[in-house]
Amino acid sequence: MLKSFPPSLFANEIVRWQQSHGRNSLPWQNTRDPYRVWLSEIMLQQTQVATVLAYYDRFVQRFPTVSDLAAATQDEVMALWGGLGYYSRARNLHRCAQDVMALHAGQFPRSAEQLQTLPGIGRSTAAAIASFCFGERVAILDGNVKRVLTRALGFSGDLAQSANERALWNQATDLLPHENLAQAMPRYTQGLMDLGATICTGRQPKCLLCPVQALCRGRAEGQPEKYPVKTRKLKRSTQALSLLWAQKPDGSVWLEKRPATGIWSGLYCLPVFESDAELRALVPESLEGRMEALPAFVHVLTHKDLCLSPWIAGFQADQAMPETMVSEGRPAAWFGPAAWPELGLPAPIRKLLVRDAPGLAGNDEPV
Repeated sequence: MLKSFPPSLFANEIVRWQQSHGRNSLPWQNTRDPYRVWLSEIMLQQTQVATVLAYYDRFVQRFPTVSDLAAATQDEVMALWGGLGYYSRARNLHRCAQDVMALHAGQFPRSAEQLQTLPGIGRSTAAAIASFCFGERVAILDGNVKRVLTRALGFSGDLAQSANERALWNQATDLLPHENLAQAMPRYTQGLMDLGATICTGRQPKCLLCPVQALCRGRAEGQPEKYPVKTRKLKRSTQALSLLWAQKPDGSVWLEKRPATGIWSGLYCLPVFESDAELRALVPESLEGRMEALPAFVHVLTHKDLCLSPWIAGFQADQAMPETMVSEGRPAAWFGPAAWPELGLPAPIRKLLVRDAPGLAGNDEPV
């Protein structure tokens, strides 16, 4: 049970603040269309708003309805998603749209419980959709909201432990508005998100601007930054990969679809090898004199640094890809530059292809 402050007071202050000071002009706001809210929520998972804006706009222009998205091919979806990362989101997005059409007659379920039965929709995402679109009294608990609530409540339980996370869910539910839910729930939910994104930030929170500063235990203790508590840390790792950039005189390159699991899963990519030695061992003698090592570069993922070593190989117009370098069972072909925009390509591969070899000038960090 909550003992810090009256729940209704907390909810009322959040709703009032969001209406006058929160973010109210993002393209997925001020709508009750569950398709657009769902699309934005999936894109915003572990991704900054500034990054999502352009992707969201392209998606709704290309696929204005859930039926349009369901009818698309996976390659079309992956092509639009390329560069946004966490590619399992895109595959689940496509599957979810198809399930909405096939299982729900093209209408998103109206409750968070039912929404969670769809691919890629977890508890917090389902709650956001149900709250924004249908006014359901249900709590979200994304990263920003966890930070706001643990500080306000002085919740010191280690969120690496599932029991403590369940306890926080329960307290988040206790804090929800009780009246006028159709209007209050969207404002309250958005208000918590906005507060965490703009005021109650991870470092140097702007407590003097916070609408619930008088209620906040973290501020009263003088240490809001110590919340939330989560001891389990993901360790960063480094992985080295070699890339074969096989190119013909007309500029077409050999691209193959990556496996369904692992890095860049489901995307088209230059052939990937575990090392330069592995790549060179598979190169036939006919190509030995027409290969050149390009400068290696680092591509930074959330929990991993990829050290990429590209090798460019000049193929003749009628020369086939050697069988030793073809991955069995994967779609692969020569694709000209005109086809690249329609393919789902990993961000570093797309950047690499549009540069003039052998230069690799750009934002990637040199090794």
